[in-house]
Parts: sequence; structure tokens; C-alpha cells
Amino acid sequence: MVRSFKALYADGKATSLRELSTEDLQDGDVLVEVEYSSLNYKDGLAITGKGKVIRKFPMIPGIDLAGTVTESNSSEYAVGDKVVAVGQGLGETRWGGYSQLQRIASSALNHIPAPLDPLHAMAIGTAGFTSMLSVMALEHMNVRPSDREVIVTGATGGLGSIAIILLHQLGYKVAASTGRPENHDYLRDLGAQTIIDRAILAEKTAPLASERWAGGIDSVGGQTLASVIASTVSFGAVAACGLVGGADLPTSVFPFILRNVSLLGVSSPLAPKPLRVEAWKRLAHDLPLDKLDKITHVEPMDKLPELGPQIVAGQIRGRVAIKC
Repeated sequence: MVRSFKALYADGKATSLRELSTEDLQDGDVLVEVEYSSLNYKDGLAITGKGKVIRKFPMIPGIDLAGTVTESNSSEYAVGDKVVAVGQGLGETRWGGYSQLQRIASSALNHIPAPLDPLHAMAIGTAGFTSMLSVMALEHMNVRPSDREVIVTGATGGLGSIAIILLHQLGYKVAASTGRPENHDYLRDLGAQTIIDRAILAEKTAPLASERWAGGIDSVGGQTLASVIASTVSFGAVAACGLVGGADLPTSVFPFILRNVSLLGVSSPLAPKPLRVEAWKRLAHDLPLDKLDKITHVEPMDKLPELGPQIVAGQIRGRVAIKC
């Protein structure tokens, strides 16, 4: 049966809400009625055209989606299942989540584990999913709760906010980096014990500085990441998962060969399914939903053209779920 629906449609010249039909959708073995998507930094770049996120046009942006299966040719998913997809090419090479309906390959989907629902799944979205992958990467390198702090940069963004909540919940001492004094109480409410002015981390430092951090989760990159690495303790580790502050890394091999510091690259878009399953289970178990609710607000799809520039400019705190 042919159905019509609304979607944010980018044709390479303009991005606007359009009415489409299921006949327009791309191939995929599962049709999802999208209840929510989310707003991530990468989505902001796609909406504003400031980054080369979209690889082919026309495109429906939105790197995340969550909703209910309405048709399925997959043995893994049945009609009525609640499902989530983050990354996996959505909004880049495949039509994405800013759509009331979307056809998607079952290999890109995950079941939403209880007690999460589609809204919570998109309150988490790529940002929170990447936070969980970063925490798991630190755990894999035996960075455990101790008297030393784990530092989170880009702390007021979605990724940083959820990383602080997760680390605090798991028993870590957390330091949070921000450049805005008005956000200090917000960060302490999430679980940060110490606030670090981001200007300090942005200053050029020697490759080796006084040991302070047990580890770090960095979404900024550039000099900020270099400064975190320089002050990470011997056999500590830093998970690098963003580059809003730059792609260069002005450091040397010294932290790695003299202190055995590990730099862990974390990328969520192409995470293999077993890792995605484990990460979503951990989020369902380890993330306090009351704290997630406090940092999340919901906006309609028609506000995306104004929300995109805001997230790119660093003007959005916490998480935004998009009602489709």
C-alpha cells in the first residue's frame, strides 16, 4: 500500500520539508514508522551545508532514527518491534531519520532494549551511543574508578553530558571542561566534581605535563586533545571521538612511549552489530533515565532549519530529540 509522509529533503540546493510517498523510498528489508530522530553535531553540518556530511543527493538527513516496524522481510524483526539505528550511513549515503517513514536494511537496526523506548533511544542518539562506546573503550584498557579523575571535554554537548552521567554512575571521579561559567551547576548536577576552563586545555603545552587524569573522553580534538594526553597518567588512556576544535594533534610520541598512554579512536557510525548490541544493553542498564530526561528536550521536524546552525555554533546544551 502506498503511503504519504513528510520528510526533510535536501536536493543539493535547498533543504526543506516535503511530502513524499513510500514509492520514493530507497531499498531496504524493513519499513520503520519513525517516531523520533535526534540532533547531533554532524546533523547540524548537514543541515547548514558547512560540512561534507551528505555524500550524494537527493538526501533525507538525520543520522539516527527510532520507531516501530510496520513492514518486514527480515526474520530478525517483526511488525510492531521497537527499533533504533544510529550511523550506518544514514543521512550520509542512505536516506536518514528526518522522515516519518523510512525503509532501512535490517543489518543497520537494533532492537531497543527495555526500559528504553524510542524517545529515550533518540535522547541518547549517536552522541550518547558514542559516549557509551568511549566508556567501554576506557574499560577495555583497564581505566577503572580510582582517586584520579577522568576528564570529559566538550562537556555541555550531548556526547559530553551523557559521558559525565555514565562515568559518575559507574563510580568514576569526573572533571568536566567548559568555557561557560553559567554551565557549572549544570555539569555538577550531571556528576562532575571538578570544572576545568576549556581555555586552559586550549593552551599549548609540552608533550609531557604533570600526571593528573586517569583517562579522558575527548570530543574536541586539536590542542585540547594534546593537552589531555600530556597530563594523562602512566598506563592511562584517552578516547578520542570528535574534532569540533580541529583535526590536528600537536603532540609527540613521548606520552605513548614514555608513559604508555593509549590513544583510543572511537567511531560509532560503522560499529559492528555485536558491539552495538552490547552498547545498547549497557545504556539500558547503566544510564539513569531521570538524568537523561533532564538534559533532553523535544522539538518538531519543522524547527530543524533553525536548530542546525545552533548546534554547529555550540549554542545547544544537552540533547535534542526530534519528533517526526
